[in-house]
This record gives sequence, structure tokens and C-alpha cells, in this order.
Amino acid sequence: MRRTALYFVNSRQVELREEDLPQGQPGQVLVQTVVSAISAGTELLIYRGEFPADLPVDLTIKALEGTLEFPLKYGYASVGRVLEAGSDVALRDGDFVFAFHPHESHFWAYPEDLHVLPPGMDPLDAVLLPSMETAVNFLQDGAPLVGEQVVIFGQGTVGLLTTALLARLPLKRLVTFDSFALRREKARRFGASVCLDPVAPASLVQAQGKLQPFGADLVYELSGRPEALDQALALTGFGGRVVLGSWYGAKRHAFDLGGSFHRSRIRLLSSQVSTIDPALSGRWTKARRLAVAWRLAMDLKPSQLVTHRLPFQKAAEAYRLLDEQPEKAIQVVLDYY
Repeated sequence: MRRTALYFVNSRQVELREEDLPQGQPGQVLVQTVVSAISAGTELLIYRGEFPADLPVDLTIKALEGTLEFPLKYGYASVGRVLEAGSDVALRDGDFVFAFHPHESHFWAYPEDLHVLPPGMDPLDAVLLPSMETAVNFLQDGAPLVGEQVVIFGQGTVGLLTTALLARLPLKRLVTFDSFALRREKARRFGASVCLDPVAPASLVQAQGKLQPFGADLVYELSGRPEALDQALALTGFGGRVVLGSWYGAKRHAFDLGGSFHRSRIRLLSSQVSTIDPALSGRWTKARRLAVAWRLAMDLKPSQLVTHRLPFQKAAEAYRLLDEQPEKAIQVVLDYY
């Protein structure tokens, strides 16, 4: 049997390769992909070649092995249909499942690495499960309190889902920043109090005015722009928290830590969804957090963030769109059939 797989082969170059589907191992099931989602954050770093050399691809996802170097299979959000399931597994032929798996038309997986879609769930909502889980992780790491002022830099898919969750809380104010009008409008619809352009000359001053007299209690930097961290620190009040959810890859920036930061007692927290905050790990597991993300995905319908659905055969066009015209897109997905 043959399959089609997407490879990152060089900077700003992807290609689809036809290859033999390897033989499955005992206990595995065969999955035919229906739809996969492109991460406009991490995957664009890979696409642009802006990743640290020789870093492991991922230490927690079995389907992502090896190191970050071209050629490379990457991706971690696929929904497919079970084609072959043995009689000794709980899955059945025809079941729709989610998998943390790269972009390819068919793959083998162990049942414990697959997540059966709840009855009636749209595959387009399910395929954004990783983004939903990341948003849940950001709230757990930031631990927003009643009446706090919260700021988010970056309103891509993950940023918008984080906005949607925060807007459900009794905050005093929720301020968002994004360079693109399409995303600012979506943030407004999701419940943000103020939606600003981070590169507009007066936006930072405007935000500082809104956050007086205490400044922001909690700021999320989710934009992928290293310079946004300086803006985040400038808006954070004394003793506030800054959650750094962006992965900058190989990007470098001279951060402004020589001024008020030294006396501000600001806490800078790194946040990444592959692990649980150690302060919560006595009660929380990844499985428990993922179950919360499933419920929220069914409720929030993250598929509303999908702006483009392209055939898998046009994957190169999808990446060019996100790279060259990001103002036109929020979430791009690939359809396989």
C-alpha cells in the first residue's frame, strides 16, 4: 500500500512524497487521514528554517522522532478514520480518531495514542484539539484571578482560544494585541475589552492608560515576535506575571532588562504544553488536561477560526499563504479526500 506524506525539505520548501506504507506492528491500527491542521506558529518556524539545529523534534509525541533537520516530517494535529482494527482492540473500522501525527494520508498507530471523537463532533473542531489544550495550559500556568487585568500579545489560533477562555472569567479588563485586523476583530467578538495593533505608534501608550494605576497583572506573549516580550514587560505592573508561550526558535533579540525590570519583581514564566506545571502535577495529568480541552472544544467550536481549507495536494500553497499573506488567514487546514 502507498501513502502520501508531507516533507519539509529546505527553507520555505515543502513537497509531497509517495512512499510505501510500512507494515504495521502487532496491536496497531491503520488510520486514513481526513483532515490535518497547520500550526501557524511552530510549523512556520520549521518552514522558514528558523529552528535550532540538532534539537529533538519532540520528546513527548511518538510520531515525531529524530532531530530538527531537513528533510523532516512535522505536524501534530490529524483526524482520520480507522481502516483496519484487529479484533483484540477497542477501536472499530470506521471510527473517527484524533492523533498527534504529521501530515500524511495513512499511518499506523497504537490505540492508546489515538483519541476517539465524541459522538457528533465535527472533525474540524477535533483537529484543533492541540490548540485548545495549549490554551488550557496557558490559563493553568498564568492562574488569572478575579478582577485582574490581563494582556495577550498574539491572536493567532492559540491566542484567540486563550482570549475566549479568559473572557469567560470575571476579569477587570482583557487587552489583546495583534498586527492583523482580521484577528483583532475576532478577538473583539470573543470578548476582549480592547484590541490593539502592537506596531501602531500610540498603541502601547493607549494600553498603559487603560491599565492604570496598577499596570497589567498578567501578560501572555503568544505572538512569536521576540520584540513583543519587551512590550509585555513594559505593560506589566509591579510583581506581575508574564507567561512566555511563544517559541522563538533561532530568532535572537536584545531584550531590555536593564531598566525598570530589575526592580519590578516581575515573574517571567516559560509555558509549553508538553508538560504540566510542577505546582499542579500532584493532581493534574496530561490526560486530565486533555479531557478538559475536549469538553471546551465541543463547547467553543474552534472550527470557527478556520479561514482556509485546501486540498492536501496544495499543501505548498497553504504554507506560502501563511508565510506571505498572514493578514488573510487565521487557521489553515488540509483536506485529504
